[in-house]
Amino acid sequence: MTNRGQVSTRPRLLQAGIDAFSQPDVRAKILFTLALLLVFRFVAHVPVPGVDRETLQRTFDNNAILGFLNIFSGGALQNLSVAALGVYPYITATIVMQLATPLIPRLAALQKEGEAGRQRLQMYQHWMTVPLAALQGYAQLLLIQQLGGVTNIGFSGGHALPTVATIMSMVAGTMFLVWIGELITERGVGNGVSLIIFGGIVAGMPQLLGRGALSGAGAAIGGLLLLLLIAIAVVALVVYFQEAERRVPVQYARSTVRGGRMYRQQGQSHIPLRVNSAGMIPLIFAFSIMIFPPAFAQFVAETADVGWIRNVADFWRTALTPTGLVYWIAVFLLVVAFTFFYTMVVFQQQNLAENLQRQGGFIPGIRPGRPTQEYITRVLIRITWGGAIFLGLVAVLPFLATRLTNVQALQISASGLLIVVGVVLDTMRQLEAQMMMRNYEGFIS
Repeated sequence: MTNRGQVSTRPRLLQAGIDAFSQPDVRAKILFTLALLLVFRFVAHVPVPGVDRETLQRTFDNNAILGFLNIFSGGALQNLSVAALGVYPYITATIVMQLATPLIPRLAALQKEGEAGRQRLQMYQHWMTVPLAALQGYAQLLLIQQLGGVTNIGFSGGHALPTVATIMSMVAGTMFLVWIGELITERGVGNGVSLIIFGGIVAGMPQLLGRGALSGAGAAIGGLLLLLLIAIAVVALVVYFQEAERRVPVQYARSTVRGGRMYRQQGQSHIPLRVNSAGMIPLIFAFSIMIFPPAFAQFVAETADVGWIRNVADFWRTALTPTGLVYWIAVFLLVVAFTFFYTMVVFQQQNLAENLQRQGGFIPGIRPGRPTQEYITRVLIRITWGGAIFLGLVAVLPFLATRLTNVQALQISASGLLIVVGVVLDTMRQLEAQMMMRNYEGFIS
């Protein structure tokens, strides 16, 4: 590796996945993972108590916000099942813990205690997931009730017990999915929580594609072909940006004693700085935030007594829906901002310059310590611009594709596409690593 700007590739991933079935232990892990994903899909069809399925279905068909939320749950929210929240409360708890760890000394100390500290932090994440799931479940139930999908949600007029039972069912479903995800991580293949999200998105794709095909029946054939080309190009770009990295060269000075004399040896390595080191987190942040303004505006428009307040709220309710231009401009800006924010927070936690200096490494031409930290920060900011703009364009892809192709109902989520490609690449990479490890074991034996 001689070029700092070289972009690395990951070959043989597909071949590693095919060869994995020839190894009995790896095949058992794959089948174990598939079995637990099947359990997840079964749970996604178990409804909470007291749900009118027909009324709920009509509400989701007539509201774009709920339809957008339903994409991430793989149809579980439309069924109002016990798995309607998915594992997103756990992801929110994980993000909160990542942001809070450098700010709270006790959490920072636990992070440095190795495996024991990691387990304690994970336990805190589990505890935090429960109230977050309860709050998110109650908020979604209120939103669906305002839109006419459910009734009797609240803590007054004898509705408290049914409401608590429904919320507890949804919280229990979330924690069950988190447990399944951790079992997959421990005994299966890939990251379990990511695979749960992946399974939900993939399960909802046939219905989305069916609706898109039906709505596009009257559209021009050229628009459908253009949509297919856009989808192929976006998948290729997602793979490219997910795997792209800037390799910063690093040298290590090592001293050895031979025959009473000291010799210094130079070892070479690199620091891989990913162009998209934030992954899907900025998209989740942006879309999560954009859920609340239209819901709040709708609530104000329905309850306000002053006419001009109702008019303003109704304007913003219309403008901030997934069919409006203002909504997608706000999503693009939020994704770019959150990409920089999350990338810099994670980078500060890694302490690359300090760890590099402790291990006797240095970047050629850069002094150790603070100059190294500043240099890596400058490089990271420059390449993050590419990742941030890419994520922003991926986020607004549904709006652009609809305008270019005139196929209105194909609402496949761009963030869902990014999650699917990222999870597939990560899982195949783990399969490749396990196959390489077994090849080394056979060589040594």
